[in-house]
Amino acid sequence: MKYPKFLKENGTIGFVAPSFGCVMEPYHTLFQNALKRFKSWGYQTHLGPNVYADCGIGISNTPELCAKELMEAYADTNSDILISCGGGELMCEILSFMDFEKLKMQEAKWYLGYSDNTNFTFLSTTLMDTAALYGPCASEFGQEPLHPAMENAFAVLKGEKFSFESYDMWEINQIKDENHPLATYHLTEASVPKTYQYQSPVEGRLVGGCMDCLANLQGTRFDQVKQFAERYKDDGIIWFLESCDLNVMSIRRCLWSMKEAGWFEHVKAFLIGRPACYGQEMMGMDQYLAVTGALAEFDVPIIMDLDIGHLPPQIPMMSGAYAKIAVENGKFKIDYELK
Repeated sequence: MKYPKFLKENGTIGFVAPSFGCVMEPYHTLFQNALKRFKSWGYQTHLGPNVYADCGIGISNTPELCAKELMEAYADTNSDILISCGGGELMCEILSFMDFEKLKMQEAKWYLGYSDNTNFTFLSTTLMDTAALYGPCASEFGQEPLHPAMENAFAVLKGEKFSFESYDMWEINQIKDENHPLATYHLTEASVPKTYQYQSPVEGRLVGGCMDCLANLQGTRFDQVKQFAERYKDDGIIWFLESCDLNVMSIRRCLWSMKEAGWFEHVKAFLIGRPACYGQEMMGMDQYLAVTGALAEFDVPIIMDLDIGHLPPQIPMMSGAYAKIAVENGKFKIDYELK
């Protein structure tokens, strides 16, 4: 596994928009404040051509131009790391114009983003054997006051922090909107990991992302998950998964599909983020049965309701890294090793 160089003091942060850009509110105001914050921390910023674009469908620009922006930003020397402006809907369409073999030959560069950005963070790991960060997008760094989760995600990019534990509270209903664009997280719910088949700490190679995106990659030419799992079978695979638009039935169907596609070979554990449909029940199916009903047969730990994904705050998940996980005293803990 390749690990990119970490961001140095006074380095340059590049911003790209392979999914949505920072055009509509509250994201535009948030992004402007984030840029001010990064500069106040002593960093330079470099904006890609699509950062303020809004002429695409489900993404900032045409798939061709979004792919061009990302390919060029990854290869050029104008930036030391890349942070995605946001999530979106159709980042998958840029993959048709990406050259992952060419990217694999470039010097590795950290990429941070989540949700629709799974289309790059996941493929960076499985196709390029290059670690990437599944975590907050650029605009979230503009909130006031800044939640510690944001500082922690940035600490990873600087190579300063590799151990995390779950936060005390999480947000189920945000107060951030057009009239309150800089509002920080509205934390009202206690964060308590829910374990299933868990007995002791587990370690293995980390990979995963948003199931909404992962489901679309199955069976395409970008699906080399079984080969990835085989390369790292001696480590074993720890999957981290979360969802955005899926209801509980869709989650169950997605996990069944991934299982039947052979994606879970050599699995050591499953880490499941709180779904955006948190609390939903359909025909007796809730978010827990949706997961355990599909994955219990692997007889490995399943840890749910974690700080991963769409219901913040987020623990930055280092896709591709070797990870040690545990649940102790009501806290989920994860440690990364760059090996």
